Amino acid sequence: MSQFFQIHPETPQKRLINQAVEILRRGGVVVYPTDSAYAVGCHLGDKQAADRIKRLRKLDDKHNFTLVCRDLSDIGVYAKVDNTQYRLLKNFTPGPYTFILDATGEVPRRLLHPKRRSVGVRVPDNAIVQALLGELGEPIMSSTLILPGETEPMTDPYDIRETLEHELDLIIDGGFCGMEATTVVDFTGDAPVVTRVGKGDPSPFEI
Repeated sequence: MSQFFQIHPETPQKRLINQAVEILRRGGVVVYPTDSAYAVGCHLGDKQAADRIKRLRKLDDKHNFTLVCRDLSDIGVYAKVDNTQYRLLKNFTPGPYTFILDATGEVPRRLLHPKRRSVGVRVPDNAIVQALLGELGEPIMSSTLILPGETEPMTDPYDIRETLEHELDLIIDGGFCGMEATTVVDFTGDAPVVTRVGKGDPSPFEI
């Protein structure tokens, strides 16, 4: 049965953040709030935890997990970013966007797109996630919490607990954080391409 932490959305309690990070490091699967919707995540290097998320969401091996990063310097470790891309990312991070970029050698193979070496990265504008990432010291491997057969993310931590408490190790209640997934922008071609319109304004990336 999962643990359930109520964490203040603006001033996260350090004790609870530290406990959440320990659960991630021990291979736990954690639901947490972002600036667009609740996400489910695990430690970057943990294949078993990633497989649990795939089973939970009924995802196949072609699904791209997203690396949820603290800032641009984190992104630079895992993704190749040229000067033009860097300026755009700087303007729109943190924020409700996922960026598809060419991956560096630091990204585990199972996180890569099966046909090309690309990876999704994002920097959420959410104090709880920022506190988690600051304490963890590396990205969280994540996916939006959308259950099989549904098109919208789960939004209520108590509903999440009632539905998934036996599938998760921790649910972080950070209050209502929205019910839209991120806007996805693919930077792997010659020009950015918006592949999903979500909470983030797509217009700056539409050429």
